[in-house]
Amino acid sequence: MSATIFERADEAVGGIADGSTILVGGFGLAGMPFELIEALIRQGATDLTIVSNNAGNGDVGLAALLAAGHVRKIICSFPRQVDSYVFDQLYRDGKIELEVVPQGTLAERLRAGGAGIGGFYCPTGVGTSLAEGKETRVIDGRAYVLEYPIKAEVALISAFKADGLGNLVYRKTARNFGPVMATAAKTVIAQVTEIVTIGSLDPENVVTPSIYVDRLVVAHARQLAVEGAR
Repeated sequence: MSATIFERADEAVGGIADGSTILVGGFGLAGMPFELIEALIRQGATDLTIVSNNAGNGDVGLAALLAAGHVRKIICSFPRQVDSYVFDQLYRDGKIELEVVPQGTLAERLRAGGAGIGGFYCPTGVGTSLAEGKETRVIDGRAYVLEYPIKAEVALISAFKADGLGNLVYRKTARNFGPVMATAAKTVIAQVTEIVTIGSLDPENVVTPSIYVDRLVVAHARQLAVEGAR
């Protein structure tokens, strides 16, 4: 089954419901699906739970979605950076919930969600506030905390190129969380810089197989400039 190719990002994000959990790729600005996020703002879905590496930079991308008031909760590893002033103010005002997850644990929870794993024991966070209320177990003399998978209704990711089936390749650090998020969502929407002829991608370079990708849209000048700078 091939991914559906859309002409516009607004069409690609159609049908995302209020209250959805959405995985958003990106490591800072690298690999951030800007056009899909902007389209989601225009689409208007609200009361969202966002899962991402960080809580937005400056006033673009994920930060713009937060500023629009559409997000109820964010699950991330790095909620604060030097330019995370949008999230910072929302959190101080009590307008957004936060769940902090160590980066490696976040990646593994997403992987578990995609792999159908019911949970796993991890040593990270043992003895800290991040382990409060969680089951702990000692294995071979070391304490571990039980972590549960993260799954979502939608994943918004950015890739470098796709073929007409939806097979994805990534560019350098823009790869980050995209591949694992693509396995953990019911609907995966990818923006790419180019859609190439089926068969023209080297199979050895395909990172996300088309079986995981539901919708495709080509990004335009703004996203191309960001990707080129990485």
